[in-house]
Amino acid sequence: MPRGNKEHQRERRLGNTRRTQRSNAARERSLKALWAMRQGDSLAKAARDNGVTARTIKRYIGSALVQNRPGGRISATTSDRLVRYLQIPGPDGPIDINVRGSKLASKFAKYKAAVNRLLAGDRDALKSWRGKKLAGIPLVTDTKTLVEQEHQQMLPYSLYRFFSGGAA
Repeated sequence: MPRGNKEHQRERRLGNTRRTQRSNAARERSLKALWAMRQGDSLAKAARDNGVTARTIKRYIGSALVQNRPGGRISATTSDRLVRYLQIPGPDGPIDINVRGSKLASKFAKYKAAVNRLLAGDRDALKSWRGKKLAGIPLVTDTKTLVEQEHQQMLPYSLYRFFSGGAA
């Protein structure tokens, strides 16, 4: 029995969004290499330091690279519209989100850094984030909720727990 056009399109769309674990890891390393290039590294050095090839970087983040002339140095653009898969604290635990663009991803990173500062003991770390939304997502700024999630080890990126001996 032939499949309907809509069913075929749905399968193709789902197939395009599913990535293998290996592919996701290569994409993450490519994004780290892009960050290194924005800090001044060459494409070759960024690739070498992040365990990927220049070809892999071009495959995953090629739209964020520019070459001014043929044979010239390839450099990173100042920002991009690439999708990043992030995890942020939610009211009941971590929330997986898709963020488009380096500028918005940087804002989420600053929020996550503020959460980590709060968990390290800085009570005013989230003061500027209270009542804010990023990409339409309300940010959790309740100290009790975040500390409770930290104690339950629901915040996978809380590095301060290992260095300072505990949360706030």
